[in-house]
Amino acid sequence: MIITYIKTNEGWAYLTVFIDLFSRIVAGWAVSSRCDTEMVLTALRRAIRNRNLQPGVMIHSDRGTQYSSEAFRAELEKHGFIQSMSRKGNCWDNAVAESFFRIYKTELVYHEAFTDRQHVLSSTFEYIEHYYNRKRRHSATGYLSPVDFENHFKKAA
Repeated sequence: MIITYIKTNEGWAYLTVFIDLFSRIVAGWAVSSRCDTEMVLTALRRAIRNRNLQPGVMIHSDRGTQYSSEAFRAELEKHGFIQSMSRKGNCWDNAVAESFFRIYKTELVYHEAFTDRQHVLSSTFEYIEHYYNRKRRHSATGYLSPVDFENHFKKAA
């Protein structure tokens, strides 16, 4: 989990994502006007609900205060998750999330003039839930969308 910034006419909007490394699906995400712990908790809780995450799951994040907060650590402990944080100064630890944000900005953000945070929210919902997870193909998944990759894996199992 990491955070990116999106400029709007009313100020900054912030996006955080929780990406499943297996399929590259964006399992949980949140847009907010504040870059705070509540935003990352919202994304994590959506991922828990959407993926039915079980104890023992490793949750990786950068070293931001949102992820080292007592509230975030308590949520991880409540569900029996293992916390993993990036090493100081090592950007490679977050390569998958950084790659997602590059793609998100290239395919969506740089092509829109966002009037407000609601505009970011609705466009991001469409992008992630209707395009990225269901239609966009990824080299890491054999050029299948994340949803198709998971369905293919389930059939093969």
